[in-house]
Amino acid sequence: MVDEKLVTYLESYLTEERKTRFQQVLSQRTNHFTVATEDVYQLHNTSAVMRSCDVFGVQKLHVIEEQNVKRIDREIAMGAQKWVDLVRHHSTKDAIKSIKAQGYQIVATTPHEEDCDLADFDITKKSCFFFGRETQGLSDEVMNNADCFLKIPMFGFTESLNISVSAAIILQDVTQKLKASNIKWQLTEAEKLQKRYDWCKKTIKSFDKILERYLIQQ
Repeated sequence: MVDEKLVTYLESYLTEERKTRFQQVLSQRTNHFTVATEDVYQLHNTSAVMRSCDVFGVQKLHVIEEQNVKRIDREIAMGAQKWVDLVRHHSTKDAIKSIKAQGYQIVATTPHEEDCDLADFDITKKSCFFFGRETQGLSDEVMNNADCFLKIPMFGFTESLNISVSAAIILQDVTQKLKASNIKWQLTEAEKLQKRYDWCKKTIKSFDKILERYLIQQ
């Protein structure tokens, strides 16, 4: 548990504008929805998904790297790597087990299964949206363990969208509906405090020296 006095002390090194911005963004953050990318090959795709998570207020992104180990492209992510929590998994099986243990249903995003159109998706359930590899799509592991299948209605000759585009469309739709609902989707006060600490750590120059000075004074 992060010490609130410590966070307040650290925030004294931020401008009032930055502190206000932190508060504004945190008020719109959620862990009700999360996202997982499975062995995405193209670096810019995972980075763009992370950017969409930040834009639409989704705090956590799970990256499964069973076959493809990738770093986040800072230029594509546009700084989102500072603000979105990145959780790396070495296997799809372990990722699903961990995510389900946190109370999330597994939502396989695919245009090839008849289950739920985006417009009809039930936002009341905590959900992790899985996006698969560019060519193969989601693995059998995800498909066999999915609690539901979600598709974006398409009316052209093309049967699929780039995963980063799909993620942006889905997140924009479900988060807009979520924030207009009566669901308690916001971060808890403890989660907000943790994020304030994390963001201070990623923002303040000479963070370690400032932290050491605080600890000496206690």
